[in-house]
Amino acid sequence: MSLPKDPGVPTFKEALKNDREQFDDCTPCRIVGSGAFLGLGAYTYMSGHSQLKAQEAAIKRSKSMFGMASRRAAITGTATALVGAGVYRWFN
Repeated sequence: MSLPKDPGVPTFKEALKNDREQFDDCTPCRIVGSGAFLGLGAYTYMSGHSQLKAQEAAIKRSKSMFGMASRRAAITGTATALVGAGVYRWFN
């Protein structure tokens, strides 16, 4: 047995459609947001790797369990996530 539908309450699909129409971003907003994430990702990659290169000797001397490879991977992963957020921001 199904309940009668209240005419004032939208279905789930209708509610999602209404939300998208109400909160859809303008093109300049998407460009600025995407550019910010893409730029931040590029900056993170470039500055992070240059700082690692400058501090490589000190990092190797420190005998830390986090060597150069894991630090490079962390910086690259962070930069990739930021670039991915920029691409996502552009298309969604």
